[in-house]
Amino acid sequence: MIKEKQSFKQMCSRFDVTPRTLRYYEYIELLNPERVGRSRFYCARDVARMILIVRGRRFGFTLEELRQWLQIYDSDGSTAQMQAWLPIAQAKLTALLQQKKEISETVIELSKMIDMIKSELP
Repeated sequence: MIKEKQSFKQMCSRFDVTPRTLRYYEYIELLNPERVGRSRFYCARDVARMILIVRGRRFGFTLEELRQWLQIYDSDGSTAQMQAWLPIAQAKLTALLQQKKEISETVIELSKMIDMIKSELP
């Protein structure tokens, strides 16, 4: 776990996000860094939240879904948060599996078309 605070620049680098993205996450209250003058410093809680945000985005969650999910933790704790997350995550998984199936079918179809066109060319 991170014991020392992360600077704005360190957070951008660590999570490969733009400064604009990090500021936006603050604006929509996903992160709440400590401010010292014009500088921002992120504690271990912010780092943990950012890990969840990045992972959640990769899984297809919207920022609003992530914001609401993180608010559940803040108000009701981790058990309530996980109970709320499970049905949403299951729905995301179902959608991803459907997309995977559709992509596989499209790849097969495109491959057949390529082979057909190649066979017709001199």
